[in-house]
Amino acid sequence: MIDQLSLTNFKAFRSADIPLAPVTLLTGLNSSGKSTVLQAFALLRQSYDSFTLFSTDGDSEQGGFLLNGDLVELGTGQDLLHEDFVRSPGLPTPLTSIGFRTEDGQGRAWSALYAPEQDVLPLQSTSDLTHEDSLFGRCFQYLKADRIVPATSYPRSHHQAIGRAFLGARGEHTVNYLRHHAQHPMPDGPLRHPEAAAHTFLDHVVAWMQELCPGVNLEASEIPGIDSVRLSYGFDGTAGIDSSSRRRPTNVGFGLTYALPIVVACLSAGPGSLVLLENPEAHLHPRGQSRTAALVAAAAAAGAQLIVETHSDHVLNGLRLAVKNGVIPASDTAVHYFRRRGLRAEIVTPRIHDDGSLSDWPTGFFDEWENSLEQLLD
Repeated sequence: MIDQLSLTNFKAFRSADIPLAPVTLLTGLNSSGKSTVLQAFALLRQSYDSFTLFSTDGDSEQGGFLLNGDLVELGTGQDLLHEDFVRSPGLPTPLTSIGFRTEDGQGRAWSALYAPEQDVLPLQSTSDLTHEDSLFGRCFQYLKADRIVPATSYPRSHHQAIGRAFLGARGEHTVNYLRHHAQHPMPDGPLRHPEAAAHTFLDHVVAWMQELCPGVNLEASEIPGIDSVRLSYGFDGTAGIDSSSRRRPTNVGFGLTYALPIVVACLSAGPGSLVLLENPEAHLHPRGQSRTAALVAAAAAAGAQLIVETHSDHVLNGLRLAVKNGVIPASDTAVHYFRRRGLRAEIVTPRIHDDGSLSDWPTGFFDEWENSLEQLLD
């Protein structure tokens, strides 16, 4: 479990130490620094997967931060460096640093020299890498805000969906992952849905999807002869291809397909997993948004760590209800509200109490409903 992220000269942050919990919500106005937190982790993982997160002293092919890849596309060094940067003592150029601390007190940190026109920033200092870190292990998911949309077919990559158990940054391998794992037994624990028809992974995916759209069921199958898979929906409440007349995703509401990677990522997250989610509430009805937070809390109760960027007060309230209902303890949550102060990002951290209440409610923190209601009643 990662309990703190540290950033220096990285996009919105001149310098910041950000506490993390089993469930961390990142909230705030647009361009306030929320996405930067997820991008920092994604940048480290992307560099690790590309074998550049190392340094070969004196070698012209030295490692570095790979700014553009499958997970994130951050541009060049001048796009990454904070505008009000801190100069590094003894160095002609500033350093961009990313580090994190695990719950056992172990720290990892990487610093790269500023190179304004380069998209691989040369490393100045590194830490040892280990698969025991959730960020670099097999149980890692990062789902960006622009996820898969309804389509007639999806890619069938054995390496990604089965070999790496990775859903893809856009969730593009979700359908193939679901096809492969559909009949696998769902482990006992908080992620098991009480209304699931049976104990397979697919049955529990269906049960949680019904929290978003009552009565929906789905099927993932291969398309013979080509390297693609097919997703279909039905609406009689049970899993399986014979359960109802099947419908293509293109003939079903946009939100179901958009939410499917979120559901699968949470249900497949076990102890030691790290799941990064951008805007899980996108295209969902408020009830679905709240139930998504319940699923996130259940995944954390099963031993995963989830860091969630959200603009939804329904997601916040869903997490508060999960605390009040005893799904996870309040101490396993963190809520950060990001706001801008000139060139710098400022972080305010209200605490969730055991009864689901919040320690404080900063100005601008999900207060638009009250502001609008006040104007309506004026």
